Amino acid sequence: MTAAPPVMTAAPPVRTPEAASAPRTPRRRRTLGQRWRIALRRHWQLYLLTILPLAYFVIFKYVPISNAVIAFKDYSPVLGVWGSPWVGWTNFEMMLQNPEFPNLIRNTLLLSGYAVLASFPVPIILALALNEVRHRWFQKTVQMVTYAPYFISTVVVVSMLILMMAPRLGVISQVFGFFGVPAPDFLGDPDYFRHIYVWSDVWQTAGYSAVIYMAALSGIDPSLYEAARVDGASRLRKIWHVDIPGIMPTAMIVLILSVGNIMTIGFEKVYLLQNPLNLGQSEIIATYVYKLGILNADFGTATAVGLFNSVVNVALLLAVNWVARRLTGSGLW
Repeated sequence: MTAAPPVMTAAPPVRTPEAASAPRTPRRRRTLGQRWRIALRRHWQLYLLTILPLAYFVIFKYVPISNAVIAFKDYSPVLGVWGSPWVGWTNFEMMLQNPEFPNLIRNTLLLSGYAVLASFPVPIILALALNEVRHRWFQKTVQMVTYAPYFISTVVVVSMLILMMAPRLGVISQVFGFFGVPAPDFLGDPDYFRHIYVWSDVWQTAGYSAVIYMAALSGIDPSLYEAARVDGASRLRKIWHVDIPGIMPTAMIVLILSVGNIMTIGFEKVYLLQNPLNLGQSEIIATYVYKLGILNADFGTATAVGLFNSVVNVALLLAVNWVARRLTGSGLW
């Protein structure tokens, strides 16, 4: 037996002090155009998918923004948007001098604020309750029953409300009459309008919103539940210390978006539930703009009101996002 010859390894190169102190040759940095071309070659399928959404937003969202100049013009359909004469802030002055304008702001804020306060916690409670259900068939049944109203048209929902709350032939009036109690005029009394609008909206949208929170709950790390179980946490403690912090970022985003749209509450449902008896509380900015711009053809003032509404929405969105970032660390940006 002869011993194997030793394996010869090359000695590592020794860097001299002169070589160590010599400046390194800088790597050539790619320009923005080169990086863009490389990304386009690698991910051209993804960029191709974004063409239609971008075209939609450009055509139907950003191009119409240019027509906001109608708010500063005495608009005439014959002269067109750019041919109509400029009037400066006249349309805004007319808007602010309108004695009905403070009532419009008040009705819009009260109705929107009521809707946000009522519709924000209900889906969270529903999602937390469904997440604790152990029987899958019961969970799926409740989820389907609460999710189905979201697909009902607004016109159908309003028709159902009118048929149920009709003063003489409605189901609710029949129930009150069965017990010998006179039924209140839900559709004619202005005090009932906000409650009818908000809680019918909660019934229609709570199931859909709960799906968003259930998706957030499914993304919570299971080790957190195991740690809570080892520590002897009760079910309520687990919900308070694991579930709620886990869905808090999602809840903050939903809240910020809801407050950002607080001045653009749904027009269709309000307009369909509106009648001369409840007009004192049902007239909001959206219905006023429709009546002023479409029915009365006062396009300049109507655009001024709509532009004012959009500016207030942007200000509320920025303010709520700033507050949410300061308090919870979560926000849109």
